[in-house]
Formats: sequence, C-alpha cells, structure tokens
Amino acid sequence: MTYSCPFSIEELAYDEAVRIAHDTGKISGDAGPLLETVVDMLDELERPDSHFDCIQIAGTNGKTSTSRFAASILGGEGLKCALYTSPELVHMEERMEILGAPVAPVQFAHGVSAAREAGRRVNLRREEAGEARYTITPFDLLTVAAMVVFAEAGVDVAVLEVGMGGRWDATSATDPVAVAVTGIGLDHMRILGDTLEKIAAEKAAVIKPGRIVVLGEGTHEPGVWRVMSERCDECGVEPLVSSHETLELPACLGDRVRFACQTARRRYEVSMPKPSYQPQNAACAIYLCEAYIGRALDAASLQASLAACPTPGRFDVLRESPLVLVDACHNPQSCENFVSALDEIDPVVENRPALLVAALADKDVSGIVNVLLPAFPAFAVTQTASDRALPAGELAKLVEDELARRGRANASVEVFACVDDALDAFTAAGRDVVAAGTITLAGEVAGCLSRR
Repeated sequence: MTYSCPFSIEELAYDEAVRIAHDTGKISGDAGPLLETVVDMLDELERPDSHFDCIQIAGTNGKTSTSRFAASILGGEGLKCALYTSPELVHMEERMEILGAPVAPVQFAHGVSAAREAGRRVNLRREEAGEARYTITPFDLLTVAAMVVFAEAGVDVAVLEVGMGGRWDATSATDPVAVAVTGIGLDHMRILGDTLEKIAAEKAAVIKPGRIVVLGEGTHEPGVWRVMSERCDECGVEPLVSSHETLELPACLGDRVRFACQTARRRYEVSMPKPSYQPQNAACAIYLCEAYIGRALDAASLQASLAACPTPGRFDVLRESPLVLVDACHNPQSCENFVSALDEIDPVVENRPALLVAALADKDVSGIVNVLLPAFPAFAVTQTASDRALPAGELAKLVEDELARRGRANASVEVFACVDDALDAFTAAGRDVVAAGTITLAGEVAGCLSRR
C-alpha cells in the first residue's frame, strides 16, 4: 500500500528546512531527549517505517562504510534500497539516499516539513495533557524525515546507520528485521560509558529476539565478545560472525584490495578500489545482506556493487594534482586503521604529504594526535566551523608538545584559522596534503574543493 502523510503540512523551502534541521529549538521542550519522542512522531505519521524493511547497523568504527556496502549490495540484487547515514559531508540531504543517490532537495525539505509538523502535533497534545514537551533533537527530526521520504518513494528496504550507541538511538524507534554491530571502540565516552564493555552494552541493545544478527570483526575483543554473546543468549539469537581473508593488498593509492569471505552459503572473492581496512566492513555487509535475502548473493552483482560503491570521506582522493586525500578517522582506533593502510602502500614516512589535522573538543584528541603524528613528516593545524571544534591554537600546542616529546621539536607545524585558508595555502604552493582527524574536516575539505 502506498504511503502518504496522514495530515496536511506546511511545505518548507529547502534552505528553511536545512536551518530547522540544524536547530530544532522552536519545536522542542523540556522532556528528553527520549526514544519515545521518535516513536510518538512516527506514530503520529501512521508509521511510515512500517512500509518497508529496516536494517540497522551499529558500531564505533566502520558502520558508515558497512551501511554503504550493504545498500549497494541490496541495490545490486534488484531491491529498491534506501540508505540513512550521518553526518553529511557537504549537503544535509546526503544523509538520505535512494538507489545510491542523495534525495532531491525538495524531497528532503518535504520530509523535514512532515517531521516538524508531527513533532508540533505531538508536543501540542502533551502540553494539553499537562505533560512536558519533548525535546526533539536534529537527529530525531532527520530520522523521522527520512522515514517519510523513503516510504513515499516506495522503497523495499532501508539501511539505517545508528547515530550514537544503539539503545536510545533514534533509528531504534523502528523495528529492524536485521542488525549488525561492526566494532567497538572508545568514543562518546561521556554518554555511552568509559569502558569497551559499557559501550558494547549500549550498542548490543539493537540485538532483539527474532532479528537477524551479524557481529563484525571489530567485536571479537574478548570483553566486547562476552557482552555481545550474552545479549544474543538473552534474546535467543544465534549470531552470524563475519570474517574475511585478504588475498592481495593495494600497491598504491586507488589500487584494488582483493579479499574472500566464506559464509554458510558460498565463498565470495571480491576486488575493489578501497584501502586495506575496508574488506572487514564489506564482509560484514555480505553476511548481513545474504542473511536478509535468504540465499547466496549473485557473485557478478556483488563484485560490481562493491567496486562501484562510494565511501565518501574514507581514504578519499578528492584531487590528484596537487593531491588532496581525506579520511574521516575521528578516534584512535579509526586513525590506527588509516595509518595501517598508509603503511601498506608505502612504509616510508618521508615520502608522504603533510598532514592537515583538525579535531572536535569532545573527542580523544590526545589519542588521535598520538596515532597520526608518527605517520607524517610535516603538519598543518586548523579548525572546522563546528561549534564542537577544538580551537586551532589549542590543537597546535598539543601537536607541538607531542612532537617535542618525540624528539621532533624542529618539525614544521603551520596553523590556519579555517579550512579554506589551509587549502588556499597548499594549493598555491602546489603541495600535496592529507586531511584527517574528524569527519567535519573531511566534509569541509570536500565542500571547499567543490566550490573551486
């Protein structure tokens, strides 16, 4: 049955929808944020998410890439597949894709309009009942908006990347038929907990009775594995445990990695133009999609889907001359994966470009710096436009102190007030650069280059 919004809405212009999605204060209240907020908004909209299957992917590292691979594989199998990820690199509508392409600005604005009206109606009813108005976060609003957009487009299945954690994440207001947990690392510790086991418990909450469950290779650490296994036992679920075998590593930037994975149904051998850390994410997606479809995947379609799947911001060459490569690594674990991929291509640090680094103040900045600094010969520091950005001066001091501690006090450290200034300087000098340290840096670099 075709879905349509059950009540009339005021259609917002695109720019206004983006503004509201960034700042939901006008439709928010004092209660929350709560998962019930999203549940009630979806109920108000007569459950657009019930018109298609949902697949939910949680994890600290690898969840965006795994989500993209899964959506690409399902599309290659002939399904009309949607994808919901976060954050965007450049434009907010990039968070919502159908058949591999971002939704049109008018679709995005319509979804936000419907979600805003649903939130307004829910909060009005709560106010009339003497209850506190819900606090509707930007992620709440966008999740509900995406469900409306996907339902009205008539998709068969939507792959939903968890925003943070799992237990209370807005995507958990849906009822997924299949879930995957890609891996666990120390991130968002002030919210999710300060140990791997506590963080794992928050993410393991997406495992529920009756769901297909895939556990990625990043869950194999003993403490994390114990948490995942106990949750599966509680829910009466037998998880699929993904694994892969790397057959051939990339020899240079843009080269292919070849890997194999053996599921219960078939052995798959695939090559794709991705760095060496991506096969474990692709393997997780293969296990997940095969289990969801209920049969072996078509080998030729799988090869084509993975080879063509974009992974924006992940070991992403945005310009070849002078080189600009970005990676969205944003915690020590993802930075280690990024550096390992660099080492496998060329282990000589002196051969590499300078590192342009920025960070968010609520991340493990010291851990990020400790991993990235030894991998580069020269450094530039900047800050993004995010209100969570660590000021460039503070980051520069941290970088300089760490270099001095490592006996590299004479290493070059340039400081730029913003990303545009940094790119202008590197471009004018014809110098190659690698940008890493936060997702927002990858996005701003991509946005700056798209305007040139």
